[in-house]
Amino acid sequence: MSRVLVIGAGGVSTVAVKKMAMNADVFTDIMIATRTKSKADKIAQGYSNIQTAQVDADNVKELVALFESYKPELVVNLALPYQDLSIMDACLEYGVSYLDTANYEPLDEAKYQYSWQWAYKDKFEKAGLTAILGCGFDPGVTGVFTAYAAKHHFDTLEYLDIVDCNAGDHHKAFATNFNPEINIREITQRGKYWENGEWKETDPLSVHQPLNYPNVGPKESYLMYHEELESLVKNYPTLKRARFWMTFGQEYLTHLRVIQNIGMDRIDPILYNGVEIVPIQFLKAVLPDPGNLGENYTGETSIGCRIRGQKDGKELTYYVYNNCSHEAAYKETGAQAVSYTTGVPAMIGSKLFLEGVWRKPGVWNVEEFDPDPFMAQLNVQGLPWHELFNVDLEL
Repeated sequence: MSRVLVIGAGGVSTVAVKKMAMNADVFTDIMIATRTKSKADKIAQGYSNIQTAQVDADNVKELVALFESYKPELVVNLALPYQDLSIMDACLEYGVSYLDTANYEPLDEAKYQYSWQWAYKDKFEKAGLTAILGCGFDPGVTGVFTAYAAKHHFDTLEYLDIVDCNAGDHHKAFATNFNPEINIREITQRGKYWENGEWKETDPLSVHQPLNYPNVGPKESYLMYHEELESLVKNYPTLKRARFWMTFGQEYLTHLRVIQNIGMDRIDPILYNGVEIVPIQFLKAVLPDPGNLGENYTGETSIGCRIRGQKDGKELTYYVYNNCSHEAAYKETGAQAVSYTTGVPAMIGSKLFLEGVWRKPGVWNVEEFDPDPFMAQLNVQGLPWHELFNVDLEL
């Protein structure tokens, strides 16, 4: 028996839990815990092996009490990144391993980095517990793709470009594909990339160019900072440059610019009618729920790694990617492809942990494990990948 506790009940959790239920030989017992229990109940409807509970993921004592009651073998954090550290603290106090999909970000500052979670390495190691960080798609699969390339195709990795294209249409004037608060905080930060041993910064979304995506065609792609760059340049020190690119439509960028211009992206509290509110949290409340976008979503995502390096003394270019249909994702799980591409890898990482394949004491990013079993599971679980060799990487 494998008892798993999933914290969070958004679109990613919907996918991860339903995929866990499809792999019932490994995930024999599942619990979904979240602040609003009715959301967890909705996901669990129709499943006999899924329980639900109410919990405040900011409250370590509440979390520990829930862990003591349910006795999970693994806690899967699909809540907000602000809650990573409280959940990790609770895991240490109770004695249970941990997995998440996004690194810690303080509530009062739009800044995310792994240093806060990497600082837990010794504690998890001494406790004999495993913490797997960033096990979504990006971060997550992109790290596994990089590890697979390094293991099987390259002697030396030199240039890495992670490219993320959503060529779908949700038929809304403006909506974000995951939590609006996290999404907007991420996109409006200054860009950052690694080159020649140091980080270089750019103004937000100021560097862009069209890139061709398989089965999609050319899409304007914008240089951003993304968290997996921090771990990948650490774990692959031969990288001379590492960057992250994401596509945005002009209508999305126009709405985003208006949101910034009128101050609705602010993360500091303001006083309104005698009550403190945070503008971006109010905005989240009035925007479409990403978990409800799937029904009318058309098109597909295309996410991958474009890598250049050395093999047997010669230069090699390599592109490994997955395309995921919004319609197919919704048909299988009731969620759109952005949730699907994050939730499926979270399930796969959990599965490999429970099977003892990805299990070692300490705090680890996904690229620090053997990529082969994960790559095999991607093909089985709905995210098949493809390879192109010696192609024009355009970057």
